[in-house]
Order: sequence, then structure tokens, then C-alpha cells
Amino acid sequence: MLSHTLRDGLKAYAIGPKIRSIRLKKKMGLVELGQHTGLSPAMLSKIERGQLFPTLPTLLRIAMVFSVGLDYFIAADRDRPVLGISRHRDRLRLPETADAKNPAYEFESLDFPAVQRLLNSYFAEFFPVAAEKLHRHQHPGAEFIYVVSGTLVLHIGDEQHTLDGRDSIYFDSTVPHAYRRAGAKSCCAVVVTAG
Repeated sequence: MLSHTLRDGLKAYAIGPKIRSIRLKKKMGLVELGQHTGLSPAMLSKIERGQLFPTLPTLLRIAMVFSVGLDYFIAADRDRPVLGISRHRDRLRLPETADAKNPAYEFESLDFPAVQRLLNSYFAEFFPVAAEKLHRHQHPGAEFIYVVSGTLVLHIGDEQHTLDGRDSIYFDSTVPHAYRRAGAKSCCAVVVTAG
């Protein structure tokens, strides 16, 4: 069962109405679409009405019938400006990695409702972890961190940088890096990635 956050996020893409629109434009009934896709008309009807969200293989079957790519159903409405509001109550808090037993940090996406965004922003809470147990990662582009509170230690390549509350740093995120909290005080930051 989907959470309200995931359900609302998927509804924003209006996949069901897009399927219905292209189906009607092609003058095709649910039974005919079902014959082409191998899906039941009842299931297709639920998808079109937003009562059921298709998996990617299911959506790809539908897309192939209409000779369109998946992006036809997933791309945002290009006539509207990019805008996304992230309510605190709707955000999911995730550990650094899904299988982390003692993560160095947990994060929440601050901009997940915005599609076609040029950057990604997160609120992160950091924990004390021994430097040798840190999980270094890297990704294309750049990263910006603004420390809201506490003391954050960043390991970037062979260098180590310590930032206190209200300090910030911008760096090349293709260089392997990791983060950890220093001291007993809670450490939180806003992290922005682009690239």
C-alpha cells in the first residue's frame, strides 16, 4: 500500500489521464487496448482513474501500443513553470544507504515534488562515526552544504574540513567524499547537489 506522500507524488504526473487522453485520441476502447497489452480492461480502467499506478513494465506495454516513450507519461507539463512545494509532514527520512546499520547521516529530500529540476536539495542530520568506517561516495557535478547547527567534518579526497553552524562549503562532487558529526551537539545541514 502506498503512503500519502508517494500517492500524491504519483498523482502529480497524471499518468492515468494521459493514458485515457491518448487512447481516446486514437479512438481505442479499453477492451482493444487490453488485447494489445495483455492487461485486463478493468485494470486499465483503474489506472486511467488513478486508483492504481502502473509498474514501469506495464506502462511500457501501454506506451508501445501508442508508439510513444515512457517520457510521454512521466514528463512534466511543459506549459507550466517548474514548481514544487515540499511540506515537512510529507517528507520521508532515509538513511545514507538502505542497508546502513549505523549511518553517518539521514536525509530528507526538500524538492521531490518538483519535476525537471536542475538541482537537488536535502535536509540532513549527521551522526558521529569513526573516520575509518565512513562510506565515501561521488557523483557528477558539484555539491553545496550549509551547516545549520553543530559541527560537521567533511572528508573530500585526502583533505578534511571542519564546518560549524552557519559555515558553508562548495566542492567538486566527483571527488570521493563523506561526512560525519563532530562533538555531542546535534548537527544538521542543507545539502544541494547539481550536475
